[in-house]
Amino acid sequence: MTNRVVGLDLSMTATGVALPDGSTLTVKPKGSGDRRLIVLRDTLAYMVDGAELAVVEDMPARLQANAAKAIGFVHGTVRTLLQDLGVPYAVVPPATLKAYATGKGNADKTAMAIAALKRAELEFGDDNECDAAWLRWAGLDWLGRPEFSLPAAQRDRLAKATWPVPKGASS
Repeated sequence: MTNRVVGLDLSMTATGVALPDGSTLTVKPKGSGDRRLIVLRDTLAYMVDGAELAVVEDMPARLQANAAKAIGFVHGTVRTLLQDLGVPYAVVPPATLKAYATGKGNADKTAMAIAALKRAELEFGDDNECDAAWLRWAGLDWLGRPEFSLPAAQRDRLAKATWPVPKGASS
């Protein structure tokens, strides 16, 4: 069994990525307007190609119009990339990810970082990388390969996301 799961915390300005080996990074596309979408797509393409599963944090429910437009474009670009590469993906609502990580659906960024330190003994360069790591861990957990144990109530929150049948799995 492989652990080729990636976590993606999408943003036009700073996308957090958790790679299959567990390392994390933040992609900050240069340029302006639609050019940043192309840079983000091209940068992520080699990182996600061949993954058995990508786990993407869904768009927040409440966004201002300009922010909603930008994040919508990012999600469309990345989801299309994943489909083109044949990488199945799950979309996890922000409150579900927070509840999975901390037990509370309204946890702040500090609580997410503390939970990562407590469970995985890891610190991250920024909150984008931390969220991406939690997305990857959620995917591994969903596949039955958790990197650490969590209370059952937290793990059960993953059922609130929509999960695809991963590559190579029987349906």
